[in-house]
Amino acid sequence: MRTMPHLSLALGLLTLTAALLAAPLGGLHAKEDQSLTPIPDKPPAPVFDLKDPQDRPQRLADYRGKPIILNFWATWCPPCREEMPSMQRAHQAVAPEGIAVIAINVGEDADTVGQFLADYPVDFPLPLDLDSQVAQRYPMKGLPTTFVIDAEGRLVYSAIGGRDWDDPKLLDQVRALKVQ
Repeated sequence: MRTMPHLSLALGLLTLTAALLAAPLGGLHAKEDQSLTPIPDKPPAPVFDLKDPQDRPQRLADYRGKPIILNFWATWCPPCREEMPSMQRAHQAVAPEGIAVIAINVGEDADTVGQFLADYPVDFPLPLDLDSQVAQRYPMKGLPTTFVIDAEGRLVYSAIGGRDWDDPKLLDQVRALKVQ
């Protein structure tokens, strides 16, 4: 069988390009890093006032006084899809403790998110950032990106790429932010 060198080169470049494009959207080995990155100076979290897929209002102000795990995601993002079940388990673990889990969908409509929920059921808030205006106000580099907000509404930690959000080590860092 005769091979075509230019075809092999083209396929190689396509594979490399796909890998590079995937890297900022969660990394090639996203869950190997289970750490949270401290955010210097703890700036105030940008506010949001959005609707969820059921058209209910979702506002950051409604969670004042609680630590929040605030995730930005999209249904087309493989690491986002992969971490969603662990976010549900984290929500089940920390909600009784007064800690919120919120996942803002970036750029998709209620129908798209509704179809996603048929395969990945969750019962924490999923506000829709239809025009990506909220996401643009946060210091994000790709999806998924998660911020941990303290009870005073400040950005304390960030996590770029997927995580196992039900990891006790991660949840203990969030629990430490509760007002005593």
